[in-house]
Amino acid sequence: MNFIWPSLLLLLLLVPVLIAAYVWLLKRRKKMAVGYANLALVKQAIKKGTSWRRHIPPALMLLALTLMLIAAARPVATIKLPSNKQTIMLAMDVSGSMRATDVEPTRIVAAQNAAKAFLADLPRDVRVGIVAFAGTATLAQLPTLSREDLVTAIDRFQLQRGTATGNGIVMSLATLFPDDGIDIGQMQWGRPESKARKIEDAGKEKKATEPVAPGSYTSAAIIMLTDGQRTTGVDPMDAAKMAADRGVRVYTVGIGTVNGETIGFEGWSMRVRLDEDTLKQIANRTAAEYFYAGSAADLKKVYNTLSSKLAVEKKETEISGIFALVAAAFALIAGALSLAWFGRVM
Repeated sequence: MNFIWPSLLLLLLLVPVLIAAYVWLLKRRKKMAVGYANLALVKQAIKKGTSWRRHIPPALMLLALTLMLIAAARPVATIKLPSNKQTIMLAMDVSGSMRATDVEPTRIVAAQNAAKAFLADLPRDVRVGIVAFAGTATLAQLPTLSREDLVTAIDRFQLQRGTATGNGIVMSLATLFPDDGIDIGQMQWGRPESKARKIEDAGKEKKATEPVAPGSYTSAAIIMLTDGQRTTGVDPMDAAKMAADRGVRVYTVGIGTVNGETIGFEGWSMRVRLDEDTLKQIANRTAAEYFYAGSAADLKKVYNTLSSKLAVEKKETEISGIFALVAAAFALIAGALSLAWFGRVM
């Protein structure tokens, strides 16, 4: 917390002065009481139990005054407030491995249902876009406020061959930063065993981007839901570096089980397992978090957690009003107690 007018904090020096004055008044009253001819009459006049009560209203009033002086200096604090300008990109895996039934009824159906629940929990002023990726990545829905259009895009998913997790991240970045000139066409090709085709070849930029601190871009975030088993496309760690250099957080949600299961798809038979290590590395590289969803219930819980994280942003906000409100409350309590106990206000 800092202050817009810090020089006014010097007024707090009045507080110890007032405390000293209060102590002096108490001693003066005690000396005057000694002048009475019969001290027994004085003791009888003071009701039992009121000796400590008489100090409470002044103490509360002094606390109220202190808070008012702090409010006068106009304190500013960094607090979390609802975001009204954030864009969320949902990058969703539509590869054949999402047919697996280790998450009931299937991975893809559970993912679709959880995504819809996530959209329902988000504030209506948060824009959301959807990228679907398998062997390639496509923009299923431009960022929009229309939840109906987003649900329609989710319902249109068609499973395809291949899993290009890196492509899903890069396509999301290209949507968030259209002026960066990321070449979507070139990024669709390449296989993990081909080291010659790096991210610089797959997504060359027309203008240089100055790297920023990972996670520092608060206007957008990417949520990638996948089983994490990359079979083609851009190296996901290179894609994560692109996101980190722009300050964009990539939250990863692993759906499925580590042991996985064997599935058949378009004449192929393969064992599909959850690649948690890669998803954790992506999240760590971009200063985000990894979430494990081993069941449909877990997946819904994860998305509910994400909606609460992504619906707020940190802002420097003046909080002098809060201090003034609390000060007024203490002053009112002090006056009420004084009136109730002693029949007068202070």
